[in-house]
Amino acid sequence: MDKIGPFAEVIVALNARRTDRVFHYAVPVEFQGQVAFGVRVIVPFGGRRLTGYVTGFGFPESTVKVKEIAGIIDPEPVFTTELLGLARWMAENYLCSTAEALQRILSPRLLVKGAREVKQFYPALPENELRKALSLMVRVPKQVAALEKALACPGLTRKELAAEAEVSTSVIDVLTRKGLLKSSVVKVPRHTARFYHSNVKTKEITLNAEQEKALSQVAGAIREGTFNAFLLHGVTGSGKTEVYLRAIAVALEVGCQAVTLVPEISLTPQMVEMFRERFDEQVAVLHSGLPARERFDEWQRIREGRAPVVLGTRSAIFAPLTRPGLFVIDEEHESSYKQDDHLRYHAREIALKRAQLAGATVLLGSATPSLESQFKTTTGGPYQLIKLGKRVDERPLPPVRVVDMRREVKEGNLGIFSRPLIASINRHLQSKGQVLLFLNRRGFSTFVMCHECGLVLKCLRCDISLTYHQDGLLRCHYCNYHIKSPQLCPNCGGHNIRHFGAGTQKVEAEVGKFFPGARILRMDSDSTSRKGSHAQIINAFHDRQADILIGTQMIAKGLDFPGVTLVGVINADITLHMPDFRAAERTFQLLTQVAGRAGRGKLPGEVLVQTYNPDHYCITVAAAHDSERFYQNEIPVRRSLGYPPFSHLARLLFTHEDEEEVKKGATQVRYLIEKIVSGDDRGISLLGPAPAPLNKIKDRYRWQLVIKASRRDLLRDVIKESLSRLERDRAFLKPIINIDINPQGML
Repeated sequence: MDKIGPFAEVIVALNARRTDRVFHYAVPVEFQGQVAFGVRVIVPFGGRRLTGYVTGFGFPESTVKVKEIAGIIDPEPVFTTELLGLARWMAENYLCSTAEALQRILSPRLLVKGAREVKQFYPALPENELRKALSLMVRVPKQVAALEKALACPGLTRKELAAEAEVSTSVIDVLTRKGLLKSSVVKVPRHTARFYHSNVKTKEITLNAEQEKALSQVAGAIREGTFNAFLLHGVTGSGKTEVYLRAIAVALEVGCQAVTLVPEISLTPQMVEMFRERFDEQVAVLHSGLPARERFDEWQRIREGRAPVVLGTRSAIFAPLTRPGLFVIDEEHESSYKQDDHLRYHAREIALKRAQLAGATVLLGSATPSLESQFKTTTGGPYQLIKLGKRVDERPLPPVRVVDMRREVKEGNLGIFSRPLIASINRHLQSKGQVLLFLNRRGFSTFVMCHECGLVLKCLRCDISLTYHQDGLLRCHYCNYHIKSPQLCPNCGGHNIRHFGAGTQKVEAEVGKFFPGARILRMDSDSTSRKGSHAQIINAFHDRQADILIGTQMIAKGLDFPGVTLVGVINADITLHMPDFRAAERTFQLLTQVAGRAGRGKLPGEVLVQTYNPDHYCITVAAAHDSERFYQNEIPVRRSLGYPPFSHLARLLFTHEDEEEVKKGATQVRYLIEKIVSGDDRGISLLGPAPAPLNKIKDRYRWQLVIKASRRDLLRDVIKESLSRLERDRAFLKPIINIDINPQGML
């Protein structure tokens, strides 16, 4: 071999685990000095040219034939040693390839090539010479105006300069040809994030004793520069966000960067307003609602150190920080922090791992922490518990009244609003209070049925009933299949087609009938499909342009509307009866969070919860705002069933167009795993295989096999061994297998 090393060590962008290793490539003379750790290159591999990630330099075995790098994609590194370590950890723990993990980490960078180029215009002569030229241009006043503006505001684009001078762009072209203006091409961000702005400025806040103590603990850990994790358990309205902001300021003081995650895009407008008011242009925003180019521009500002404060949803956890010091996870209990397709990572776990690698602090905040997080504060686990037990300014938590809808039905009220809720809405509207109405189901009616033959209209592609919407269409909320609502039953031809159940659209229609003078807004995924619609709705309601806001879980957490004095929960039972061991926990969390939207201003609040299960412990303890009592009720149930936090789960989801094939494949994999774990006592058990609760989605049948283990590494090792055996004999297994470690849902 006549090439002189060291050679580039490259991870090739393949998602197969069998090729998940480093390959060596020679660096051609023309690329010397350009190939560096963290850049992407183009490499020949198996007759193709693929993307590769340079992870170091070294020497291969002497018998290996080394190929040359074919091209360079990045002029500078796009990942750090910390992010590479994270990618390798993800590959090990989520059973993916390192390349797949890197693709997820770098996704904003991979979506676009770079910033756009624009021409900026400047005077082409020194100012004294240009002034002489201007004195001779009395007959061309438009050109004079453009030159005067260029002197006053150098660096404007062609259109901007013409607009400022109130001339046409052709005038700019004439001056350029005359040599009086010159242009320079620069790279600029394509967009700047659109932020929510209110007319209310944040007043200087004095921390109470609990907040001071919480900040002191977190700040000490940040300054220490070693890994620490805190669970900030604070009641709704206790000022957790102010603790976050002060902790971020401490991270900036010591030269570090900070990431704050929120669970919903709908929460970012208000949070961005607070963050930008505190940290101005140092804030970068990352979430899926941004166009790809805008996300890249924010990603680039972070990587270059111009935006040390990052705010975003789940994927923002991969922000390219060079010196991370603080990771904040707001509403840490939220299931939306778990990616539910492809690489199924959990942002909370990623934050903890990044903090371990970087010696940073993690701050998890919630009024209703997950059982797993609470458990980790009681067993000598990694979390230190901090409590905020009082609302700021000593404001009381709103009283919660549980309305038994069974009694309403017995007394002849078959509507979606109970009589107490109608009376309360009237009372609060008359006293100029604002009202939130919560129902975690969008659409108008949840299903359509023929009363003559019993047919329920279902999606042709999914095993789910179609939802009726106000536009007259029946829609599937999983694949967006839609048809016009029929007048006659397609099965028996009967006329007796009826709509059942209620969604947010129906609530909106009913509110309009009962309260005709009220100004109404609705916030769900149907009403927020347009860009910027989240901010528009939040802005309008915050500025008292509406009296009643109806919404799904988008309005249940994080939002701060001082004018809200009444919260009404239309149906507390929707999440309670889901086929999931976390159903009671989710119901408790949603009710507690949405109740916390009331009484956050100067006026006291009130909450009404409508339910057909008024005696269920998750509803009674939510009404009492008693998170500790819920934990004491729920933890024995989890222990007796062996569910998290007393075990780790893996869900193997099998999908195929043929139901018999998916059933056969799932059964074969169970048999294979039984052979692997037989004869040892590793605390592993299998549940299923069985049809998934949603048995068919997008024309693919779904079966699942759940593996339960006492330790996560046991779970991982069994699945890895199973996958290795399957790869050696893939022909017999036709279904696709999706692996979800510690799933947040079982649908």
